Amino acid sequence: MESVNKTKAIVITSIFQPTLAVEAFAKMPDHHLIVVGDKKTPAGWACQGAEYLSVRDQELLDFKLAKALPYNHYCRKMLGYLKAIKNGAGYIIDTDDDNYPNENWCFPKTEGKHSLLNANQGFINIYQWFTDQHVWPRGLPLDLLLKDFELHQNVETQTCKVGIWQGLADEDPDVDAIYRLTLNKLITFNDAKPVVLDKGTIAPFNTQNTLIVKDLFPLLYLPTYVTFRFTDILRGLIAQPIMWLYGYQLGFTGANVVQKRNPHNFVDDLESEMPMYKYCKDIIPTVEAVISSSRSMSQNLQDAYQALHKKGIVTAQELLNLDHWLDDIACLL
Repeated sequence: MESVNKTKAIVITSIFQPTLAVEAFAKMPDHHLIVVGDKKTPAGWACQGAEYLSVRDQELLDFKLAKALPYNHYCRKMLGYLKAIKNGAGYIIDTDDDNYPNENWCFPKTEGKHSLLNANQGFINIYQWFTDQHVWPRGLPLDLLLKDFELHQNVETQTCKVGIWQGLADEDPDVDAIYRLTLNKLITFNDAKPVVLDKGTIAPFNTQNTLIVKDLFPLLYLPTYVTFRFTDILRGLIAQPIMWLYGYQLGFTGANVVQKRNPHNFVDDLESEMPMYKYCKDIIPTVEAVISSSRSMSQNLQDAYQALHKKGIVTAQELLNLDHWLDDIACLL
């Protein structure tokens, strides 16, 4: 393990024995895989090439967050982020144990010339850049599901500074329960060029195949006291106006994984997504109203959550966990 380049980290949480996807990520020579277990994870979990954090390992971590997070909860993944940061990660890639990387799995450079979607378009359906099929990402406001955004008419090549790359997934991409209950078709995305969103143009992004650069590590905080199907979407919507303040952009690249989705109950997913449907259009303006480029990223994140608490979107308990996260981050960065 000492020879692994720990500056390039992949973080996964799993309650299953090592999948073929996990084994594939563990074999990547230029990346260090951290897998976060939970109480449901099989005893004796092991995968060559992966650093595994068992529940006992997590309890021994010197992080405030380790003592505050609930068990059997996706947000324990944040302990993997903190361990990657402590290891010296220069960027972190979020993914899941049911995303199988393609042979050419990689992400574009974070700085360079890319297709840039015009600013201030509000929410868009980014999947329309990559396919003509009727499909939309989880977190797109429901009143926009039938809209044609004509993305290819609102783009020009520009030098970009991408702080977050979201990679797509073929077969069973990140869609909401409404899609799965009504259409539920397998999707193969087109081999389109990467595309970057300028300030004020918004698309939900998730934790399933996503690269985040070091400067934006504070924005990795996963809301703990919202529903499972809302947590990463809420994180991504909070992150976008904050990253704009510091000159960073969000980019999307074509499918570089195939998702063989773990079993889900679609009706349960629908119930878990209800707060997302209700609040997704309120989050960006709520955050934008209280943040400023004159303050630190961590302070802006705190101000954003305070505002969301006043709106009833997050609980007071969320603010306590956020403070633990930011205290831990401050000791590492």
